[in-house]
This record gives sequence, C-alpha cells and structure tokens, in this order.
Amino acid sequence: MTFCLGIKTKNGIVGLSDTRITSGNDTTTSKKVFTVNREKHSFFIMTSGLRSVRDKAITYFTEVIEEQDENFTKLYKAVNEFGNQVKIVAKEDKEYLEEAGLSFNLFSIIGGQLEHDKEPKLYLLYPQGNWIEIRKGTPFVIIGNTGAGNPVLRRSLGYEESLEYALKCAFLAFDATRISANDVDYPIDTVVLENDAYHIIEKRFEQKELEHISAFWNSRLKEAIKVLPADILHNAFREEEIVSN
Repeated sequence: MTFCLGIKTKNGIVGLSDTRITSGNDTTTSKKVFTVNREKHSFFIMTSGLRSVRDKAITYFTEVIEEQDENFTKLYKAVNEFGNQVKIVAKEDKEYLEEAGLSFNLFSIIGGQLEHDKEPKLYLLYPQGNWIEIRKGTPFVIIGNTGAGNPVLRRSLGYEESLEYALKCAFLAFDATRISANDVDYPIDTVVLENDAYHIIEKRFEQKELEHISAFWNSRLKEAIKVLPADILHNAFREEEIVSN
C-alpha cells in the first residue's frame, strides 16, 4: 500500500508521500514522487498502484515532456498528457496483468503551476485517465491508504492555512496512517510549492529526524483526553435506579 497526500491552500501546495514498497513478504524503499522544475514550469506527480505501471507511464511521459515541453502552458494540459500515457500503458499491459491476477490501479496526485496558471493547481488522476481538480471546499486528496489520515485532516485543515501549518497536518496524517498500517512507513518525501514561485522544493526525512514530533503529539493527545469536559460520560458507570409502583 501507499500513502500519498496533496494539500492546496491559498498560499500554495504541499505534498507528502511515504516510500514503503510491499511485494508479498518483501519490503523495500522507493521514491514515489516525480518532480519537474523548469522556468515558469513546475509540477510533481505522486502515484499509488503497481510500481511497474507507474515506472512505464512516467518514462513515457518524461519523453513527451522533453520533446513537447513548450506545448504545456497550463497544468491541466500536462495532466491530460500523463493520463494519455497511462491509457497507453493500459492498452499494452492491462490484459496481461489481469490474467496474472493483478489490478491495473494507478492513481496519481498531480500538483504544480505552469506559466499560464493563475495559481498552483492540484489534481487527482484516475487509472482510466480522467481527473478531478482539488479545490478549497475539500483542500486535500489522499491516495493509497486513506482511512487513518482523513480524520486528522478533516478536523484540522482549512484552505486559509499557511503552508507550514499544512505540512504539519500532512505529517500528522502520515503518522496516524503509519501507526495503523504496516505497509506505510519512513522515510517520507515532501514537496512544497509557493504561489508564483515556479520551483518545487523537495526534501526527504528519516524517522529519527521526526520521531520527537510523534512523541510530542502522542503526549498531547493523552493529556487532552484526560481533561476532556466529559462528566456526562460518568453516567456510563452508574446503574440506574429502578422505580417500582
């Protein structure tokens, strides 16, 4: 499984992905973020699904970017083209994968800003090649293991937040998922794109660099539970009196 998350705020975009690759009983580490930084032209792709499908689609797409870069002036055009490459891979490999009992299941988060985009954009691309844009109503999208991270983000994240705050929320969503699933783990890769910067900053973090944040969060959660104004719940421990006529 995978954990990849994209967040759009009024200040730009934040992305975070784990690097755990699980194949049967084997686990390895591999990067799940593909980044392009060129003049007035910056975007990233995060993927969840079969690694072979991802690598083939990214390879095909990289060739298109190298040959036709000037044709992509808005991010949705690049998203459409990556979707085309995913569909090409599906035509080539889907039948054989399904015969082997494997699903063609490449989901992608694509975020960035190209020269004619008024602001950074964030998209979710489906395996069929169609997509939706992530907007401020629900300003985040997760692919892969989505269950544990969703509550953290829905309780804490809004479109108006700073990129620093959004990145903290992204880490806590990852941390909740890591604790809940043995197929999501460190190290993590982050991408940050500020409005009109046209340059994605990409970083990798190891567990030892961030484990103090997890410990702090766990401690604060326990303290918050202890001081919850929940006196009414004490009634759960009391037998009700039975009044007879």
